Amino acid sequence: MEFEQRPRIQLQVSSSSTAPLVRALKAKRSPVPAYVWPVLFTSLGSFLWGFDTGSIGPTTVMPQFERQFGSVSATVQGLLVSSILATAAFSSMGSGALSDRISRTYTISLGAFVFSVGCAIACSARALPQLFVGRCITGFGEGVFISSITVYIMEISPTSKRGRTMATIQLFSALGVAAGYFTCYGTVKYPGSFAWRFPLGLQAVVAIVLAIGTPFFPHSPYFLLSVNRSRDAEIATLRLDLQMAEIRKEEASAGGVATEVVKQTFTQQAKQLWAKDVRFRTFFGLFLMGMQQASGIDAVLYYAPVLFRQAGLSTTSASFLASGVSGILMVVLTAVSQIFQDKWARRTQMIGGGSVIAACMLIMGSLYGSDAANTPGGKRTLIALIYIFIAAFISTWAVVIRTIASEIQPRRTRAPATSLAQCVCWVVNWIIAFSTPAFLARSSSGPYFLFGACSLVTVVVCVVFQPETKGLSLDTLDQDFADTKLQSAVKRYFGSKSGHSTGIELVNVGVYSASL
Repeated sequence: MEFEQRPRIQLQVSSSSTAPLVRALKAKRSPVPAYVWPVLFTSLGSFLWGFDTGSIGPTTVMPQFERQFGSVSATVQGLLVSSILATAAFSSMGSGALSDRISRTYTISLGAFVFSVGCAIACSARALPQLFVGRCITGFGEGVFISSITVYIMEISPTSKRGRTMATIQLFSALGVAAGYFTCYGTVKYPGSFAWRFPLGLQAVVAIVLAIGTPFFPHSPYFLLSVNRSRDAEIATLRLDLQMAEIRKEEASAGGVATEVVKQTFTQQAKQLWAKDVRFRTFFGLFLMGMQQASGIDAVLYYAPVLFRQAGLSTTSASFLASGVSGILMVVLTAVSQIFQDKWARRTQMIGGGSVIAACMLIMGSLYGSDAANTPGGKRTLIALIYIFIAAFISTWAVVIRTIASEIQPRRTRAPATSLAQCVCWVVNWIIAFSTPAFLARSSSGPYFLFGACSLVTVVVCVVFQPETKGLSLDTLDQDFADTKLQSAVKRYFGSKSGHSTGIELVNVGVYSASL
């Protein structure tokens, strides 16, 4: 079945059926574009992800937690922290197909409800098995809604603001991490089990709010077009204050090509991800999402108190406070970088940010591998490098990788490709979260060298293969970003004797317009 040569027509708003709605919407137009509100609200799902990341590591080292469950080994701690990721990886594999069938908004709502149930079970835990079960259920829900949030926000974002709106996901994640750190810093002062139960209960409440509120927002116009609801897509576009020229619909025969896509089985959708015109984009997105986690960011975020204590902050409160400061740094840098996301080139952020990320990890590994880590100056350097690493990651890779992995996909594979990329992210995340405590117990320098090497490899791959997608509409990328162009560009790059790095422009942006 050919998808790339389908006839397209532009949506019109002059029909008598939509004219009254147009007049009503114009009369009620707000200075804040309507698409901003669903972006902010659904980003609560990213807040939940960040909050769990920031709170679960400190929770497991609380004295109150140890009094309830006993002293846990490094292996048990790794399993407890990473159990949410294992089930999230499993459920995320099917979230794309679910999102294509029941809509992005309903999928987000369903996942948030499951997440809240898991948090409630974990919050009421009396023994470790119940806590494990609760976190596994929580992860199942998280895997369902995270990739759907990414796709939904991307599809309701104007081309000129896509970088900024996608950065909102990371902003809320950073807010969640900071909130998780400081919540634990505050509750650790309470002597009872409230200290570790409150963070879990708070997540359950936020998840319920997300589950109830999301269905009240408009569906993605792209989803509505995929199920042949053209008039509803027009209405949703107007309700979201989007430009009609940026939303295209497909003209299909009886039954509709778009409907056939939605009715495809999971296996059929998976095959589409590896079609000739898509397979490079799929592989590249999976690679970026996996290596993002292999940079060591999750080791830093989940085990920040442990790393700060390793670097010389001996008391629990001091390490918790240092973790909270890193959370504030993440929020500030994400907010600042969000302003420039639609101005900075994606390729430059990946290569430049990745170079700093790799350098920080390799230097830290070198310090731990020598006696310098035991000196006062060495300890201060290590703490500074942790903050520099966080700053570099948050202002570049944290925002750009998720955007690139989704925006380079055509419409027919965007949801399943994003969910598969998220699955890879969860798997690598689980490996890092589970193995870091045991790895650090065996070698103080080994994890840092591994993370630095992975980051360096990613930088090299991006120098050779990464396209520049900033300023290109989703529909433009859908039509013109093909494997054949990528392969020929790579061949020209390696065959060129000029030595100019700009020869690897995998997308010939000179022939495109930034808007439709």
